[in-house]
Amino acid sequence: MRPPIDRLRVHYFLVKLGIEFRHPARVYLVGGTTLVYEGLRDQSLDIDIHYEVDDEHEAEFAQVVRRLKEELQINVEQASPGDFIPLPAGWKERAKHVGRFGQVDVFHFDLYSTALSKIERGREGDFQDVLALLQSGQIEMDMLRQAFNNILPRVERESLKRNPERFRRNFAALEAMLAADGAKDD
Repeated sequence: MRPPIDRLRVHYFLVKLGIEFRHPARVYLVGGTTLVYEGLRDQSLDIDIHYEVDDEHEAEFAQVVRRLKEELQINVEQASPGDFIPLPAGWKERAKHVGRFGQVDVFHFDLYSTALSKIERGREGDFQDVLALLQSGQIEMDMLRQAFNNILPRVERESLKRNPERFRRNFAALEAMLAADGAKDD
């Protein structure tokens, strides 16, 4: 079993990726990786990324990532909130730039998409991650609600895997957690 991923290991992976992959690319940090990199969580089991690379360099990119996985003894997984939910309008414009490593531009995947995919899954840790994003000011509840309302009709018509009623219940549960948390502060 490989050791957990902390912020330093994520950063070192990005530095090495920028050195070894010498072509333009966009890499998006996804889910728990973003939370770790932003200091909202101490560690994750793996580095989740989504990437955009010209077709002619895609095989080379995959080879570099596989080599770095072994060299650094880390788990790197290809993932996107779009694997779990329809992405809300404007997701690409909301991606937050992390930095440039060689020719690789690194972004946090749209945090609203990340939050919605975690709400849809609905595990306790997912709710804690969304609360951390809200409490840190990385996302705002009004915009999260707009993004939820934007994708809900698509969840209903585009996915046999997802249950729109459960998604609604999970979103309502998040709102209840926030209300209870706000009541504690009064």
